[in-house]
Amino acid sequence: MGRPRRAPPPADRPAVASITSVAARAGVSIATVSRIVNGIANKAGPETVKRVQRAIAELGYRPLSVGRALRRKESRLVALLAANLGNPAMAAIAASAETALREAGYVMVLCDTHDRPDLQDEYLLEMRAQLVRGIILLGAVPSPHLEKFELQGEPLLFVNRRSPFARTTPFVGVDNAVAGREVASLFLSRGIQDIAVVHGSLKSSATAERLEAFVERLGEAGIRLPRARRLTSPLLDHLAIGYAAGGKLVAPGQAPRGIFCLSDLIAYGVHRRLVEAGVRVPADSLIVGFDDNPLNNWLAPWLSSVRVPYASFGEAIVEAFDGIWSGVTPRHVELPHELVLREP
Repeated sequence: MGRPRRAPPPADRPAVASITSVAARAGVSIATVSRIVNGIANKAGPETVKRVQRAIAELGYRPLSVGRALRRKESRLVALLAANLGNPAMAAIAASAETALREAGYVMVLCDTHDRPDLQDEYLLEMRAQLVRGIILLGAVPSPHLEKFELQGEPLLFVNRRSPFARTTPFVGVDNAVAGREVASLFLSRGIQDIAVVHGSLKSSATAERLEAFVERLGEAGIRLPRARRLTSPLLDHLAIGYAAGGKLVAPGQAPRGIFCLSDLIAYGVHRRLVEAGVRVPADSLIVGFDDNPLNNWLAPWLSSVRVPYASFGEAIVEAFDGIWSGVTPRHVELPHELVLREP
């Protein structure tokens, strides 16, 4: 006997519209419909957007959130949005994440937001349209859609910088506050009170935490760090920030005994400017960076630094996502850091 045929739906019950039928009605690709539905209208012209919206209205199409969730659960794609891949620290974390995700059976999509909120939002919407299983924010900045994604419970993982909205969204990184206090304690143990700090944008939670804890520890010892000794620049590139700030240290003719640079790249820029200006660096001085680039032993033997275990980030990221995807209560993973001393 043949298999019984399934009865057709009643004539008065309209067929459920699909994204395929919307694309056919509007004369565009399924990907274009997906982008417009997910709010990435800037990828299509105004007339195309109108055609798609008209087709959606005429067909009564409604995105199936349950189906979307199921497809995402089956997806092997994980997106990593990095703030600045020109920074060796972020490149090292991205490489570690890609290796660990690949070994766990996933494929990583890599995007550079250039620390721009608008570009970060564009990539967030694009990655959701692509139904990625999770999104890694490697150095997030505050942006409207990021806040919406957090409130909507999207599978997000913050790395290196915590959520800019002070929520409990999972985080992988080092304890920047503890590290900042340790650097201040190092200066104090050497009797160094003539101190300057050079930092990037305080929109970065990592930078803000390091600076606040450093200043707080000095204050506990009765040392006030004047605003004039907290140097920065509106530039985004950390090398350029260090070089520009280093110019402000040139005027006295002698560098401070202690300089805390909140990234190694900033320290390279500061040191280069001091050397070019012929500024004397006291023999008992101490320059401390943050990250401890593996090349420091070869190229910057004058630089002490907080060593961040970048090779360990990938495994921690996969472990954190396993918890997110299985519905376990979100938690922060703080990796161990180490203060590496090098004498000038």
